[in-house]
Amino acid sequence: MTLNVLYLAHDLSDAAIRRRVLMLRQGGARVTVAGFQRADNRLADDPDLVTIRLGQTSDGRLSQRAVAVAKAAATLRTRLTGIAAPDVILARNLEMLVVAKRAARLFSSRPAVVYECLDIHRLLLDDGLKGRAFRRAEAYFGRNAQLLITSSPAFINHYFARRSGLALSTMLVENKVLELDDALPRARPRRTPPAPGEPWRIGWFGALRCRKSLAILIDFAARMQGGVEIVLRGRPARREFDDFDGQVEAALHVVYHGPYRNPEDLADIYAQVHFVWAIDFFEEGLNSQWLLPNRLYEGALHGAVPIALAATETGRFLDSLDIGLTLASATADALQRQFQDMDDDRYTQLVTQLFATERSRWTTGPQECRALVERLAATTTAMQAQRASPAASPVRS
Repeated sequence: MTLNVLYLAHDLSDAAIRRRVLMLRQGGARVTVAGFQRADNRLADDPDLVTIRLGQTSDGRLSQRAVAVAKAAATLRTRLTGIAAPDVILARNLEMLVVAKRAARLFSSRPAVVYECLDIHRLLLDDGLKGRAFRRAEAYFGRNAQLLITSSPAFINHYFARRSGLALSTMLVENKVLELDDALPRARPRRTPPAPGEPWRIGWFGALRCRKSLAILIDFAARMQGGVEIVLRGRPARREFDDFDGQVEAALHVVYHGPYRNPEDLADIYAQVHFVWAIDFFEEGLNSQWLLPNRLYEGALHGAVPIALAATETGRFLDSLDIGLTLASATADALQRQFQDMDDDRYTQLVTQLFATERSRWTTGPQECRALVERLAATTTAMQAQRASPAASPVRS
């Protein structure tokens, strides 16, 4: 029997939402998406996918998003009229977990609720009144969830097991690159050092939201006097920067090439750089310390050597595989020391070590997609069996 999934998406413009939808469908599920929109809807070009727009939200404006969530929850019955009754409601982020609680009540089958959390918002980690309030809200709206999906072991170890009020079974689904056709040849790309007179190129791709990273990279590029070029691509969170466009335009040896399609453009954009910046200070000491970012997997798959901070989950991950460049401190000085000694032999050694890892370490294929859907189906089956058992305690609404 085909599993029906209602995916509640916090941002229809997020490439990770599209990736999850593709995974679910590849795994054999039928998917309906209902979500908020912040920019272009990345699912709009799929005529076979039912997508329901719940409203407009703005990145970083929590009060506006709270109002939008309340409005969406109040009108959910009308918005979801006519869709196939879901077996599972997959809620991405806390705001959609709130919507999921309301959505689950609209269907007589009472679908299973699964909480997908791929970032830990700084307010959930706050030690003050706000933080406690947000953690209580997460515990309340997630108390009837059956499963937690997250992307890094450190999120489980440092937040969900220690600080959250949730007690859920967990499934780790890393931010790997989606490859849906096992039959395609998967030769590793040929990687060569720059030609004489050309710079080393470091790519910083994806969600560009870290002002500290931008400052470090601009300073470093200027110091290297043309020996290194910084290439930026993706969606800058301009509200996080004093003047993103002005800073980049004024910077020496730093270029911004705009957004790209994921996964369609990944091979091309990573082929144009030698290294990938896998350091983030957006939520320094918290989420940034624990995440395993998309660009880590994308760069490693396509032969761009990752640069990470040693005392982070990303740095420990790279060290466990004996690959990449890990820095004791992420400063322009530390980068300058690394790249003053960078030569063709050193780079070739780094690429050789990178390509010695199994390709599956960086990719999600059809087998993993089926495993995800099977886990969701098993969660639904277990919940139905519990409800059918005379000894089962009533499910709280």
